[in-house]
Amino acid sequence: MESASRQPRARLQRHPERAVPEEAAAFLAAGLVAHVAFVQNGQPFVIPMAYHYDVAAPRMLYLHGSPGSRLLHHLGGGAPVAIGVTLVDGLVYSRTALYHSVNYRSVVCFARGAPRLDRSQTTAVLEAMIARYFPGRRAGRDYDEPLPRDIDGTSVIALEIDEWSAKARRGGPTGPRDNQPDAPGTAGVIDLRCP
Repeated sequence: MESASRQPRARLQRHPERAVPEEAAAFLAAGLVAHVAFVQNGQPFVIPMAYHYDVAAPRMLYLHGSPGSRLLHHLGGGAPVAIGVTLVDGLVYSRTALYHSVNYRSVVCFARGAPRLDRSQTTAVLEAMIARYFPGRRAGRDYDEPLPRDIDGTSVIALEIDEWSAKARRGGPTGPRDNQPDAPGTAGVIDLRCP
């Protein structure tokens, strides 16, 4: 992908020093919920969804759901979409109210939908998605293979990512008295990362 500085939609406006475009694929691979934003008939929507992403195909992201899903139907026609994935790593508390913050890793993607995948592609993506969320689980060993009617009752849409930006805040509080152990109040980080 091109660098974020050459992409006007993905250019960071606030705290550009936190830009980490080289980590975008890793953030997508580690994330669990994508907030998918789209506009239909002039009305904006944001829908949280489980998704599939594989760093081996960094320009593709997959969404799945019911064939009756408004979002998947809309995207199946090639509509543009924005996707946000955020991982919250810690709560940062400061001796100064203004400097309370959150440690996070986030990525925002701009993509375009494509027609629904066929049965074999859908099966492959769903099995890969289960393996991503539940490492080590395999169809036929840990759970029953999906039936054709179940696959036919599921839509999987591929999204091709055009642009992305990634941003992270790491470290402790940065308030004016946070490095003064004798100052009144407390400062630190509540770690929220899973082991």
